[in-house]
Amino acid sequence: MNTTNSPALRGTLCAALGGVCWGFSGTCGQYLFSRFGVSSLWLTCLRLLAAGLIMVLLALPKHHGAMVAIWRSPREAALLVCYGVLGLLMCQYAYMTAISYSNAATATVLQTLNLVLIMLLTCLRGHRPPRPVELTALVLALAGTFLLATGGDIRHMALSPQGLFWGLAAAVAVVSYVMLPRGLMARWGRAPITAMGMLIGGIAVNLAARSWTMDVHLPLRGWLAAACIVVLGTIVAFSLIMQGIQDVGPVKASMLAATEPLSATVFSALWLGTTFSWTDLIGFACIISTIFLLAKTD
Repeated sequence: MNTTNSPALRGTLCAALGGVCWGFSGTCGQYLFSRFGVSSLWLTCLRLLAAGLIMVLLALPKHHGAMVAIWRSPREAALLVCYGVLGLLMCQYAYMTAISYSNAATATVLQTLNLVLIMLLTCLRGHRPPRPVELTALVLALAGTFLLATGGDIRHMALSPQGLFWGLAAAVAVVSYVMLPRGLMARWGRAPITAMGMLIGGIAVNLAARSWTMDVHLPLRGWLAAACIVVLGTIVAFSLIMQGIQDVGPVKASMLAATEPLSATVFSALWLGTTFSWTDLIGFACIISTIFLLAKTD
C-alpha cells in the first residue's frame, strides 16, 4: 500500500462523506417539518445545544488548554461568541427555516451561493474586478437562482418568497460562519473553536427562544430523525469535513463537499417523494457548477 497517498484518499472520502451527511440531515429536517410540524426554531435549539455539548466533551481531553486559555483574552472570547451566534446559530436557523418553506434540496443549493458571495467579498477586499471564470460563476449563480425562484417564468414565483429569502439568508450566514473564525482556528485549532462556537450558539438560541416552554411531541421515528440531524448532520459531518480540510486543503474539500446538495436532492426525491421540474434541475446544476469554477480560482 502506498502510504504517501493515504492522507489524500482519507481526506477525499471524509469531505465527500461529510457532504452526504449534511445533505441527509437536511432531508431529515424536511421530514420533521412536513410530517410532524415541528418549528425550525425548536430544531435549531435542539441541534446546536445537543451537538455543542457532545462536541465540547469530545474536544476537552485533547484541547483543554486552548479551550480555557481563549477566555483569558477578551478580544478572542468576543470573536468566539460572534462566531457562535452570528455564524453557527444564524447559519443553522436560516438553513432549517429555508427547508421548512421549500425542501432540503432547494435550501441546500441556495445555501451554496455563499461561495459566490465570498468571491465578491474577496474581489472587494483586493480592490480588483472579478476574473472571467469568476464572472462566469456569478452569471451561473444568478441564472440558477432565477430558475429556482420563477421556474423560468418571470410572471410568477415557483418558490415561496419565504423559501427564497431564508435560502439566501442561509448563504449570507455561511459567509459569516466561514470568515469569522479563520483567525481563531489558525491560533487555537478547528475542533475546539467549532465545539465551543456550537455550544455558545446553542445556549444563546435556547435562552432567546425559551425552548423549555416549547411543547413538542414526537413519535420514535421523529426522535430518530432529530438524532440523525444532531449526530450525523452535525457531529459526524463537521468532524469529517475538518479532517478533509486537514488532509486535502479547504479548496478541494469544499469541491468534494458538493455531495451535499446532490445527496439532499436524491434523499428528498427517494425518501420523501419530492418532485423537481426540469427548470429546478437546471437551476441546481447552474449553482452547483459554481463550486468547481470557483475552486479553480484559489
